[in-house]
Amino acid sequence: MTTTTAMTTRATTRAAAGKWRGRLLYVGVAAVVAYCLAPFYWMLVSSLRRTSDIFDTSLVPSPVSFENYRSLFGASQGFTRALLNSLVVAGVTTVLALLLATFTAYAMARLEFRFKRLILTLIIATSMFPVVSIVVPLLKLFTDIGWINTYQSMIVPSMSFALPLAVWNLTTFFRQMPDELEHAAMVDGCTRGQAFRKVIIPLAAPGIFTTAIITFIAAWNEFLIALSMTNRPEMQTAPVAISKFTGATTYETPFGSQMAAGVLVTIPLVVMVLLFQRRIVAGLTAGAAK
Repeated sequence: MTTTTAMTTRATTRAAAGKWRGRLLYVGVAAVVAYCLAPFYWMLVSSLRRTSDIFDTSLVPSPVSFENYRSLFGASQGFTRALLNSLVVAGVTTVLALLLATFTAYAMARLEFRFKRLILTLIIATSMFPVVSIVVPLLKLFTDIGWINTYQSMIVPSMSFALPLAVWNLTTFFRQMPDELEHAAMVDGCTRGQAFRKVIIPLAAPGIFTTAIITFIAAWNEFLIALSMTNRPEMQTAPVAISKFTGATTYETPFGSQMAAGVLVTIPLVVMVLLFQRRIVAGLTAGAAK
């Protein structure tokens, strides 16, 4: 009887400890989520304040005002064109990087040739150079060939960082796919190119889609290259346009308009991740287990 009572006590203690661990886990997750979302929440709240209330520290704006959003799309700001420029630069960069990275990564993962590991190391090493170290040489080069204030002056340098990341991600993904897929397709009469196009690409869609999201976000948020390669307002991207917002007077900083612009620039990325989170998770975890 004593043994049974002791066992029951230990089981009750373990159950209580498990409940506390579960509660602590939820508290920890909630704390991390709050820490990550707090800056975005404050940016949203600040964008909904009137200009006269911008330094108010209340958690909820009172009254709620949309004057910052209305001023954002005024003719003097040119923010609509800046959003379009960001979309063009990020979209073209993503498409070109994926096209080149898909073929390169497949070759790196499937073909055997000399110095393959060295080449892959050099590819990923190119993305480790700080942007500031290449801006001046690129500025001189693009000035000489007449590329300043053009889309290609922003797309080409962005690809130099997006492409190595895409190649590295897709190479890892292709390596985890069994070689028997191509062999079975070629036994059925496909060439290696047809097997790649009809079998490998559809199966690699989650990894390609995840890489596209990461590449698009990196190109969308790029600032230093766009700032250096453009000096005409109609060619500036959204991050550059936000940094150059002006207030009503010389010494006024338009915090409200900058917060509203930050919200509008962030929302597309958040919506994209929420809509395609299943594909992103599938791409990140594909090949993790065999």
